[in-house]
Amino acid sequence: MSKEDKFVDFDKDTKLETKEKFKKPSLYKVLLLNDDYTPMEFVVFLLQKLFHKNNDEATKIMLHVHQNGVGVCGVFPYEIAETKVIQVLETAKKNDHPLQCTMEKA
Repeated sequence: MSKEDKFVDFDKDTKLETKEKFKKPSLYKVLLLNDDYTPMEFVVFLLQKLFHKNNDEATKIMLHVHQNGVGVCGVFPYEIAETKVIQVLETAKKNDHPLQCTMEKA
């Protein structure tokens, strides 16, 4: 942006400086919920494929979900978090697993 673009010309003698303000997007946690039916291996698979976790990270998150009932898969802007939740739910449903996933503001 050039210096001249920062000013609005109301007339030849009056200029007002404008400032661009950008707000960072709100972040949301994607949460997996534990159940008694979804295999641990499937949860690890989802974490690796949809959240790009390596095997150790995926296993650690899966065990946390198993032991505590809920666990964070990642933190994303709203639209990405929403997409991740939908991907988890659709993948689980296609594989006949009742795995639940949700999101909340970080």
